[in-house]
Amino acid sequence: MTAKQQAWGTRVGLILAMAGNAVGFGNFLRFPVQAIQNGGGAFIIPYLVSFLLMGIPLLFIEWSIGRYGGQFGNHSTPFMMNSMDKRRMWKYVGVFGIFSNIGIASYYCYLESWTLSYVIHSAFGTFNGLSQDGVVKVFNDYVTVNTTTLIPYESIIFFLICLALNVWILSKGLSDGVEKVAKIGMPLLIGFGIILAIRAITLKAGNDGAVNDGTLGLNYLWTPNFDSITNPKVWFAAAGQIFFTLSLGMGSIQAYASYLKRKDDIALNAMSAGWMNEFVEVVLGGAIIIPISVGYLGIDRVVELTGLGGLGMGFKTLPYLFAQWGPVLAAISGVMWFGLLFFAGITSSLAMGVPCMAFMQDEFKWNQKKSALAFGITILFLGLPTVIFFNQGVFDEYDYWTGTVSLFTFAMFEAILFAWVFGMKKGWKEINLGADIKVPLIYKYIIKYITPVLLIFVFIGALITPLNNDWIAAFNSFISGNGWLLDNSSIIKQIANTALKDQIAAATDIALKKDLEIKMYLINGTRILLLSVFIGVSVLVHIAYKKRINQGGF
Repeated sequence: MTAKQQAWGTRVGLILAMAGNAVGFGNFLRFPVQAIQNGGGAFIIPYLVSFLLMGIPLLFIEWSIGRYGGQFGNHSTPFMMNSMDKRRMWKYVGVFGIFSNIGIASYYCYLESWTLSYVIHSAFGTFNGLSQDGVVKVFNDYVTVNTTTLIPYESIIFFLICLALNVWILSKGLSDGVEKVAKIGMPLLIGFGIILAIRAITLKAGNDGAVNDGTLGLNYLWTPNFDSITNPKVWFAAAGQIFFTLSLGMGSIQAYASYLKRKDDIALNAMSAGWMNEFVEVVLGGAIIIPISVGYLGIDRVVELTGLGGLGMGFKTLPYLFAQWGPVLAAISGVMWFGLLFFAGITSSLAMGVPCMAFMQDEFKWNQKKSALAFGITILFLGLPTVIFFNQGVFDEYDYWTGTVSLFTFAMFEAILFAWVFGMKKGWKEINLGADIKVPLIYKYIIKYITPVLLIFVFIGALITPLNNDWIAAFNSFISGNGWLLDNSSIIKQIANTALKDQIAAATDIALKKDLEIKMYLINGTRILLLSVFIGVSVLVHIAYKKRINQGGF
């Protein structure tokens, strides 16, 4: 089966697959922590503003680019963008839409394999009777590749199982593979989420060892701190969460939309998938981790734990808290929790495979099985370093450069292309072609004038993030002639490895210093590897471009 023969079986399947692409670990693990750290209920204000001014416009843009490129037989972003403007640069900008998916899938499948492993551990009662430290040790042993874990080399084994499952589903194609998984996985995800959310908010102090009602955690999460609204850091966090949660700037939405017919609706489909993701994130994502954690640990302890991030809470804390409910309910709750995370993960990782495979199918005429296998081998090669060297920061490097910087960069360029190069007149017509809803006219001007400016602003903000994220102090320092002090989280400082260099310089213990130096080598090696992938994809795009010229395609 070639890419051109593929199509979505049903509209419901398409929407569920698009929603599954967006719904991921960030909905349940990242969003609640971001909300607590950035003003609680007040975080919703910049979050919704970002959704309305960047999220929805980019959904319209990416669905439009995908359907428009699909009519020319293009199912990946390099030649989709080239179909909108013939200047050569755009197809190389489109490389981000393949590179990001490869890079993200390489560590995302590993993260996904955690959930599969924890489903089995929950079912067999691994966490029953363990202390909090005991549950943490299970996790730490898991991400340390050795023979001392419950299953020798467990992390590698489950990574291979998870990757093989992804490849097998992708080899079945869109309607028989990706769509069927979405139709099963998304309803189960939402169902599990609703059950766990009800259990969380109905916790009563004194029952099953709980010290607080579940509603206390819900109230704490959504109590607004309006002082945060004026902090640029909060707005950057909200914008970042919108990108992370909607899978924008990746190229997967465009690939999915490219299999639509010319006059199939994209306006209502985009809105449906986007708002379904928001429901899962805000309503369900905010009603599980925090209420349960506050119910058992109290607010002060939860504040400490949020500093460790959502992954720490989801994998190191919740299994211990579930165990307080007794072995049967703990097993059911654990299977539901890690099951919903697994479905959230696999529906996203499948979406990452589609544009990569579509490129090989379109340009080199590979069949579905061959392209799926090639994708799997690529992810295996790139993913193993994240498994073996997880504790040395390789995982974080993949996440930062492909899961953050690349997404913002690509989204910024595609917004400029769509609104200013392709032209808003043609772009607006494309959005509304076959639309089942009337798109508010205001979005014509938001897409043209506001969204690109905001994306440029966010990108520059990430590039020159000021020390301690204190923008007011940075501006005062700059105006007074003392310069602009960069934070170690800024892209410029990240490139320079400033934070790690400072740690090495400050280290007095010889063993620690050596470990940090090894980490430096691994991080630099990881960056070289990722850069090589980007260059490699660019070379393949160039070869495909030359083939098209020789065949009279341009």
